[in-house]
Amino acid sequence: MEATRKSVFRFPVWSAAFRLLSIARGVCALVGLSVVLAVTLPAPREFLVQHAGAMVRSDDGAPELGTISGGPSQTRENAGAVEREQRAVADFIAKRYRVADQAVAGFVSTAYRAGRRFAVDPLLILAVMAVESRYNPVAESNVGAMGLMQVLPKFHLDKLSQHGGEDALLDPEVNIQVGTQILREYLKRFGETETALQMYAGAIDEPTSQYASKVLAERSRLKQIQQQVRPQG
Repeated sequence: MEATRKSVFRFPVWSAAFRLLSIARGVCALVGLSVVLAVTLPAPREFLVQHAGAMVRSDDGAPELGTISGGPSQTRENAGAVEREQRAVADFIAKRYRVADQAVAGFVSTAYRAGRRFAVDPLLILAVMAVESRYNPVAESNVGAMGLMQVLPKFHLDKLSQHGGEDALLDPEVNIQVGTQILREYLKRFGETETALQMYAGAIDEPTSQYASKVLAERSRLKQIQQQVRPQG
């Protein structure tokens, strides 16, 4: 019985010793492999040595290789800044034009998405809406222009075909997307905002550019709101 008790107490000691020996051998093998590769492959030598060091440190509970710090939080911060900007712009528009907050928030969000998609300033898109329809999504002119951006369907049937036809222009999402696409085409064609806006309004020959002046003045007001909420520096 005494001999049995001694063997029971000795077993964990030897087991722990074997585990430590196995870990030591593994570390030595890893370091040895990295040194061999560093000698035989001179080009990636620095990378291999650093990689081996990082792997050994990770066994000690240190951060693993490739951990990126600050990425997700920075993305959330940027998203939060854009959200604050859109909210401030929407609040300004809702008060100025006496439109429901929820509706305007949707228009602003869609304008920002369309701006990213077609590389157009979203504040310019919103300014066109202000002048064209005062943010009335079901507005129709006596010449047949429809919706927030007063798109004339007969001239843009190719763009409307993928949305189900001209009736889709009364959908704010479709109207903003199509209106922005048209505006982008004119900006590319003329390379200058004032002329593009006059073309959008069908007033390219109007000498005083009154339409463009109204839109640009509205965009200037929206930019003031934008600058108030954007971080400085």
